[in-house]
Amino acid sequence: MTIKYLITGATGGLGSQVLAHLAASVPHSSLAAASSKESNRAQFEAQGIAFRVTNFDDPASLEAAFDGVENLFFVSTNTFDNERRTRQHRNVVEAAKKTGVKHTWYTSLAFGGLRSDSKISVQQAHLETEKMLEISGITYTSIREGIYADAFPLFLQWYPSTETIYIPEDGQITYTSREELGEANAKLLLKGGHENEIVLLTANEPLSAVDIIQVINETTNRNVKLEIIPPEEYVRYNTENDEGKKAEGFWKSRLSWFDGIAKGDAQVSNPLMKELLGREPKTGSFIIREILKENPNYTWHQNYVDQEQYRATLPRK
Repeated sequence: MTIKYLITGATGGLGSQVLAHLAASVPHSSLAAASSKESNRAQFEAQGIAFRVTNFDDPASLEAAFDGVENLFFVSTNTFDNERRTRQHRNVVEAAKKTGVKHTWYTSLAFGGLRSDSKISVQQAHLETEKMLEISGITYTSIREGIYADAFPLFLQWYPSTETIYIPEDGQITYTSREELGEANAKLLLKGGHENEIVLLTANEPLSAVDIIQVINETTNRNVKLEIIPPEEYVRYNTENDEGKKAEGFWKSRLSWFDGIAKGDAQVSNPLMKELLGREPKTGSFIIREILKENPNYTWHQNYVDQEQYRATLPRK
């Protein structure tokens, strides 16, 4: 059976938004959702959307899932282990080539804008994947996604209990709505084109840590402070005190994030997202303010090694 659009990560934050916008625009019979969990099948098939299991560590599962697919929306894996992420992404690219996928749409990151020289560690696997796509000979578009405004606690290392934020450098980030990115990605797929190109989807308001702390304090009546400390002290302090229990290697890796952000790697903007949405994207400060108005004790899952610990922070329904 031919599938017009297959969305990987269909239960995740971005993939679910892309699928929802596509489902509102095209027949459900032209769509397929992909997830690593068979238990997710029923929720999609109840909507008339096909379901395929994808295990990025299992090439055979990917080849079976991609069979008959015209457009593959390839959501990058959720790990800070670049070696593992690169291996998983290679499996996807090779499976897409082997099964004859017509167009692979890859979700990269916006660090460096449209440049390809960012030294930020988390960007390295994305740049490596873009090279794989180019060398593979398949038709692809790499979508460099704006930094999620929803993830601001990760970039500040902020928890609801935090009284002082310690970082080695401050810089500006153009935070972008994950929900609006879902809509923009869907519209990009429907529009088509951009074969063998890198595109950039971002909002247009750069924010520093100082700016976000001001929003936190104004919105939640806190008195969070900021201190700039030496890199080695930043690694030591967070290794010893991180509420989310992230290891020393994570904090050492994070130094490249702060260095790149201070050099302007995240202070990016591009008109494409506005063109796709048909309106100005929401600003990062607006999104963060709205998030904190709804939940002054908002948290972000990647701040926690133990996801049970993270889930315990969520409001009870």
